[in-house]
Amino acid sequence: MNNSTSASAVYLKAGVDEAGRGPLAGPVVVAAVILDPARPIPGLDDSKKLSEKKREALYPQIVERALAHCIVVVEAEEIDRLNIFQATMAGMSRAVAGLAPAAHEALVDGNKLPKDLPCPGRAIVGGDALEPAISAASILAKVTRDRLMVALDASHPGYGFAVHKGYPTPAHLAALQQLGPCAQHRRSFAPVRLALDQVAPLREGHDC
Repeated sequence: MNNSTSASAVYLKAGVDEAGRGPLAGPVVVAAVILDPARPIPGLDDSKKLSEKKREALYPQIVERALAHCIVVVEAEEIDRLNIFQATMAGMSRAVAGLAPAAHEALVDGNKLPKDLPCPGRAIVGGDALEPAISAASILAKVTRDRLMVALDASHPGYGFAVHKGYPTPAHLAALQQLGPCAQHRRSFAPVRLALDQVAPLREGHDC
């Protein structure tokens, strides 16, 4: 059965999940996935419960076998402009809107739904462990974001992004105090604002 035949024969449910709401730096990544019931993917689960090796192995299978998938990267600048919650909701709406074929329903991990989804939606607490399509979306989002943070580590060395992926670990907070924020740090997050406030007087004193 090809994808077009499968898509026309079933009610299409898109799983939607994000990765990276908590970090101090880098984007939040949102993915939406419509699985093909004719091409099951064994081993799907909440990305947080899977090893990096397992996530990386599942990623190409999801991309190849899903009826549709869409990955949206919401950069730090938009997070600061909208706030992390609104930026995540906007990313979810974009991811669902980017699916082809379009979904009949969006199953969103968590307890909140974006207001402007292009189809009816359902919020499912713990959905990344309950709904295979949400599990698949969580894996795409997590793998994509981890890869972006490894690349960010290469362009902004010293912060340890490849290790902690931007989360507020003691090592990251120490580097933030020592180096000050980089362009990909989220200025709207308190530890980054504090580091900026501490760096500004030092720069003024140096300029004088």
